[in-house]
Amino acid sequence: MSLEMLNIPNWSDMGRFIPEAVFFCTFLLALLGDIVARKRPAVPFAIVLAGSLTALAFAVAGLAGDEQTILGELVAVDGMAAFFRVIFAFVAVITVLFSWASEEIMGTGREHKGEYYALIALMTGGMMVMAAARDLLMLYLSLELVSLTSYVMAGYMRNSLRATEASVKYMIFGAVSSGIMLYGLSLIFGLTGEMTFAGIRDALAAGRADPLALLTVSVLIFAGLGYKIAMVPFHFWCPDVYEGSPTPVAGFFSVAPKAAGFALLIRFFYTTLTPVVGRVDFPLLIAVLSVATMTFGNLAAVRQVNVKRLLAYSSIAHVGYLLMGFLMLTAEGLQAILFYLLVYALMNLGAFIFVVAINNSLKSEHLDDYAGLGYRAPWAAVMMIVFLFSLTGLPPTAGFVGKFYLFAEVIRREWYWLAIVGVLNSVISLFYYMKIAKAFYFTKQEGDPVRIAPMHYVTMAVLAAPTLALGLYWGKFKALADRAIEHFGGM
Repeated sequence: MSLEMLNIPNWSDMGRFIPEAVFFCTFLLALLGDIVARKRPAVPFAIVLAGSLTALAFAVAGLAGDEQTILGELVAVDGMAAFFRVIFAFVAVITVLFSWASEEIMGTGREHKGEYYALIALMTGGMMVMAAARDLLMLYLSLELVSLTSYVMAGYMRNSLRATEASVKYMIFGAVSSGIMLYGLSLIFGLTGEMTFAGIRDALAAGRADPLALLTVSVLIFAGLGYKIAMVPFHFWCPDVYEGSPTPVAGFFSVAPKAAGFALLIRFFYTTLTPVVGRVDFPLLIAVLSVATMTFGNLAAVRQVNVKRLLAYSSIAHVGYLLMGFLMLTAEGLQAILFYLLVYALMNLGAFIFVVAINNSLKSEHLDDYAGLGYRAPWAAVMMIVFLFSLTGLPPTAGFVGKFYLFAEVIRREWYWLAIVGVLNSVISLFYYMKIAKAFYFTKQEGDPVRIAPMHYVTMAVLAAPTLALGLYWGKFKALADRAIEHFGGM
């Protein structure tokens, strides 16, 4: 690359990059605040909370903006990037709030509490860049920024062998998958001679790659991104990492990096492969991976007695449902994915907050210890039931509407057998989600009321209310997902 081709950012670019810039500045300020106010984690907590709320406000305001590229051709600011900015900033706000009342993060024996909040800001900024990347170089750099931060956060409880194991496994598997994806990226650059997504699309449309080479490249890149979203067969890190990480970190991982992975999948494959989707067996490949992912995740979750591990396997199953919408790279399928990711963020974060809240009091994530919680923590149990109903896909919750749009798109494209497999998997998930509900009310156990931190009650209520409301009034939020894809346009 010659110096003449370098695009130096200007103030016009930075004006469209405000949410990301706020998170990166928040990261630096939180580190400085932690150094200056040593042993006062309230300072970095307040800085990151204020930064996340500010970024969320800018992200919401940016939903109505026009689409354009900034930083040269590296980043696209369009409807899809704006949609994911809102999800990431919202998840960061919720994670910061429920981490503050978590014993695993704020316990008296914990160190580096300030750095924990700073890393949330850094990782959220990195995920926003992932969702907006439109160049192979920016794709890889943003993915690595998020991955490296994830490894540190997974091992936050450094005196815990379980956390250390989780961090090491996450790093080793991540390095391997990253190498596979980098190989795929180098091959596609070799096939097309282009670095930008649009350039690759034009080269492929002109027939500059044979179908076998194209399918090989797709599989290699899909493997790297499949690791990030915990798709079978690149899922094996997920249960161990979720179980070993602090529960607030596991909740954050279960939603935000997955959404970022899907954002990158959509932008890369929709932009580059749409002109040649008929020349390769891409839909069949995705259909097989979807079935394998949802079936394995659900069957493995049935046998779990650790609730955090159960939620980890169920999160793998949800990736299978989301892949159904990815099948034909159609606008309607991608709109269904975006709406489901919005719904999934609400219901899955809510379920993990419940686990954090109970773990604070009972020091256990075992299903047997959840017996009688319907009587010992009635309001928290009711909200958990809402999240479980929604994760299953039962009406009248947001999860039902999300699954309806995914299944409707699959049926509309005449993939009937895939829709039947999806419904059967939802029935399996009903069994293990209701095991938790059964323990709440049908397994009587004497004991004192379980103490729940007020912050956890508030954050659960903030998530439970829209989980119910979106099951009845989803029109505006579905329109938001539709608009995100309309203003995406394959940039």
